[in-house]
Amino acid sequence: MKTSTALLSAALLQALFLQPALAQDGNTALVPLPSIDDFTQGEDGFAFGLGLAVEYETAYEGSDEFGVEVDPAGAVQWRNDDDIFFWAGEALGWRGLRSDTWLFEAVVGFEEGREESDSDDGRLDGLGATDESVEFALQARRAFDADWRYWLDGRLVTSDNGTLGIFGVGRRFGDQMDGTGSELAIVAVYHDSDLANTEFGITPAQSAASGLAETELSGGFRSIGLNYTYRNYIRENWQIFGEVLYEHFSSDIQDSPIARSDYEAEVGIGFIYVF
Repeated sequence: MKTSTALLSAALLQALFLQPALAQDGNTALVPLPSIDDFTQGEDGFAFGLGLAVEYETAYEGSDEFGVEVDPAGAVQWRNDDDIFFWAGEALGWRGLRSDTWLFEAVVGFEEGREESDSDDGRLDGLGATDESVEFALQARRAFDADWRYWLDGRLVTSDNGTLGIFGVGRRFGDQMDGTGSELAIVAVYHDSDLANTEFGITPAQSAASGLAETELSGGFRSIGLNYTYRNYIRENWQIFGEVLYEHFSSDIQDSPIARSDYEAEVGIGFIYVF
């Protein structure tokens, strides 16, 4: 898959599912961004969304193998004015709007790690498993205006395996204020040496067991990526959503024997019922 293919897939998703949103005009989301799910419909108190997502994605970081995965989608949310607390699968968090143009988020989540069996072709044999870990993520988004047409994003994700920094700029399409429409972002990703070696490094012991060359990486620039998100109401309580991601690795990552491809990609689509 190339960048043009990912963008074409995004365009096809938008064309296929583009139809008037059935949500009421008064159902104002915390911020009108499709990438920030908000099931509260502008009301304080509890809100629930439950559904399924089907994803066609890279088998592991740097893999040239792809597979289909079906996962639950949705969240339990509790809103109090400009604050939402949420539980979404393996993540527990808070997000809050401060002024009309600042959104902050804090999340505690779970990272499953990588298993040798993630590669059907045996590309990970001898490398063992990377450790499961608890992740802590902090995010800040700054809109250029109160309509959130354009925005900047900064995220820091840290765990025992290392730290990831993500910096992006995005544009929202559509005039809805209920969190539906579409959105396109370009992001630059950085990681420290701990995370770089957890995902792409090969220790002397792993090299002896796998036959792959010993590899030690330093921290720094990891990748440049594109992320397209689509969300819409197809019935009063039914949402459809889609996502296309493309991440192109830096030359340092591409030089690792674990990286069998110079990119990572994912296409997903799903449905959520909002209670």
